[in-house]
Amino acid sequence: MAGSEGWSDTMDANDQIKKISSLEKPQVETMTGANYVDFKAVKYRNKPVRGGQNLLIKVDVGGEDYIHLSLYQPGDGKIQIRGVKEKRTKEDELTPFPI
Repeated sequence: MAGSEGWSDTMDANDQIKKISSLEKPQVETMTGANYVDFKAVKYRNKPVRGGQNLLIKVDVGGEDYIHLSLYQPGDGKIQIRGVKEKRTKEDELTPFPI
């Protein structure tokens, strides 16, 4: 799916992506109204944009449940959550979604 609107292929989450998702956990919990015991980034895609990058991250939140995060990381590194898709599965592809 690389090249689809400039997004990378889906890749395994590296240490940087795992750190980003764990730092955003409190804000995601506030947005969704959920308290996640597990919150582990497993896959991601990125898209370079002027001034930073967009990220899509698949997060394992326990059991069979996953969520997808849409984030923007400007050059200064401060993450902005653009959206959260709940009730995802391990098999669901990471695709851009409206924010």
